[in-house]
Amino acid sequence: MQILVLGAAAGGGFPQWNCNCRMCRGVRDGSIKATPRTQSSIAISSDGEHWLLCNASPDIRAQLAANPELHPKRIPRDSGISGVVLMDAQIDHATGLLSLREGCPFEVWCTPNVHQDLSTGFPLFRMLEHWQGGLAWQRIGIDDGHWEAEFKVPACPGLTFTAVALTSNAPPYSPRRGAPTPGDNIGLMVEDTTRGTRLFYAPGLGELDERTRGYLQHADCIMVDGTLWQDDELIQAGVGRATGRDMGHLALSGEHGLLGELDALPETTRRVLIHINNTNPILDERSEQRAALTAQGIEVAFDGMRLEV
Repeated sequence: MQILVLGAAAGGGFPQWNCNCRMCRGVRDGSIKATPRTQSSIAISSDGEHWLLCNASPDIRAQLAANPELHPKRIPRDSGISGVVLMDAQIDHATGLLSLREGCPFEVWCTPNVHQDLSTGFPLFRMLEHWQGGLAWQRIGIDDGHWEAEFKVPACPGLTFTAVALTSNAPPYSPRRGAPTPGDNIGLMVEDTTRGTRLFYAPGLGELDERTRGYLQHADCIMVDGTLWQDDELIQAGVGRATGRDMGHLALSGEHGLLGELDALPETTRRVLIHINNTNPILDERSEQRAALTAQGIEVAFDGMRLEV
């Protein structure tokens, strides 16, 4: 399977338009060595021609322009995008659907929880009905409690997708904000059945249980939540009052941080961090935090990164 990183930053991008933290200021004035990034999304393909978007960020217009694989090529009105799967209903993962309205109807795979939030609190599905039928909901199944749901995407033959319930948080416009239930957030295990290889994608990860650890252990490549270096990072930077756990993101460092979990994976596992907040010092390529990642063999995703799994 082929993977395009369309955007690698968390909500707001890097630098964030209204942020004057050390990292955003540094990338603007050149005092740190860092590369700007748009808001996170990836695209997956089995043939290099038909692509499935994993989330649709507000930066989708610039991301499409930057990736020739997604340009129209066959007929007057065309796109390399053959559908969208949503990891959650967060605004920085779904707003890009509005910019895709000229291409409706689009097939969108998501859970009932996500469909509900995007039909009520942030009613994208209802709004886009006015454009050629809008979004065709493809239901990702869900059972009570811990669950997984396998599905296929016709445009990606040879790939099998498994939606894995993750513990994170629901968006502010959801009635389940602060009390998420299974289906508010998912990760994806994508298996190339021809090659026998697996990708695990989880840009939002609030905590790990043994079941999620099992998926991490069995993936050849993981692309996981790199939002914050430390849990109180926004507070320390003076740009917010929420912790990582409040927002549903497990910090990288600390006694129970994600780095320890990644270090326990097989040496052959390719480990990539994505959804990186503008305050995170790993964006500075000369920082001690970035050096620590390099020493552990952990990569930091960037816009335009290409992977083959």
